Amino acid sequence: MFFDVSISRRRRFRPAGAAALALGLAAVTGCSSDSGAGDDTVKIGLVASLSGTYKPVGTDLRAGFELYLDTHDNKLGGREVELIVADEGDGPPTAVPAATKLVKKDKVDALTGLVSGGSVNAVLPLVDQAKIPFLGSNGRPVIKDLEYVWTTSFLSDEPGKAIAPYVKEKVDGPVYAIGPDYQGGYDELRGFTDEFKRVGGELANPDGETTWTPFPKTTNFMPYFAEIAKTDAKAVYCFYAGKAAIDFAKQYAQSDIADLPLYTAFVTEGSVLQAQGDAAKDIYSVLNYAADLDNAANRKFAADWTAKHDTQPTTYAMASYDAAAVLDTAIADAAKDGDVTPQTINKAIAGLGQIDSPRGAWEFGDKAHSPVQAWYLRQVRPDGNQLANVMVQDLATLGG
Repeated sequence: MFFDVSISRRRRFRPAGAAALALGLAAVTGCSSDSGAGDDTVKIGLVASLSGTYKPVGTDLRAGFELYLDTHDNKLGGREVELIVADEGDGPPTAVPAATKLVKKDKVDALTGLVSGGSVNAVLPLVDQAKIPFLGSNGRPVIKDLEYVWTTSFLSDEPGKAIAPYVKEKVDGPVYAIGPDYQGGYDELRGFTDEFKRVGGELANPDGETTWTPFPKTTNFMPYFAEIAKTDAKAVYCFYAGKAAIDFAKQYAQSDIADLPLYTAFVTEGSVLQAQGDAAKDIYSVLNYAADLDNAANRKFAADWTAKHDTQPTTYAMASYDAAAVLDTAIADAAKDGDVTPQTINKAIAGLGQIDSPRGAWEFGDKAHSPVQAWYLRQVRPDGNQLANVMVQDLATLGG
């Protein structure tokens, strides 16, 4: 679905002092509604990239979930939480054994997070076999069997799809598309290029197809920028995150195409922004969250995050925070109806309605088990003595 968003979401604020894929598991065993609340422990397994290219993303995923626990007496659904964290690394080779330990040895009952779309696909057979709910908190590919699969973040093709009509409207000429050659990159760029072509846009890439950079070994983007300079591109669209985003933004600002407008998904999101410094100025990005959104849930979230981290909160942290919020409500609802098990938690998630969130209210769509939510255009601008991703306007609402 593709709709305009209510204008009321455009109001903004600045959190005081402001300048995540993680994987979580929630388990309650042998717990019934007539047991004393708090007498049982919920196990939460969180798998995120705590090393490698996407360490900045995974670190925020972990911190977002931890922030929810810290501000809710370390309880979900009224029960004490045991949080078990594992390192996803750069993808499936490390994500699968990490998740396997949580499910088979630690006996967790719910899964949340995962930075990489490839990791999600690789871990799903484990989830299906164990019949535990998986609450992804970063970009997720399209999945056919959704019985135990949910995401509090987004489908990986949605950011590009949300911004493509805006880019077509603002750029007078062809746009060059570039991204990393792995599942998340394929999904992100496909969302943009398919929608861009649908609304009449033309790619500047010589073959009319996205240019792919080898992941994770590409750290020098200058040869790619030199090739872009040979085309008639009037702007560039890309997706990168973590350390790759730092390299891309810094080198872009020093390249022969530095004057071309740069539209992105995630390139300036998170701690990478301060590492990019002035090279990030004026970069446009599309995201389902901006730290200056003005609603009660975000005022609390941003204030709590800033007090602990002295930085702007990120979409990674927000989605993981929301994963904890979903589990909090679902576990409480399951307890009201009887025993709390992975299956009853999953059933309770399916019955949730609208979720109050820092990004604005959203709900799970029936077809994809992903948020029906607003997408925003942001631009890197000075905010006090630091740079920030400032919300510019609503783009669209996607989800289903």
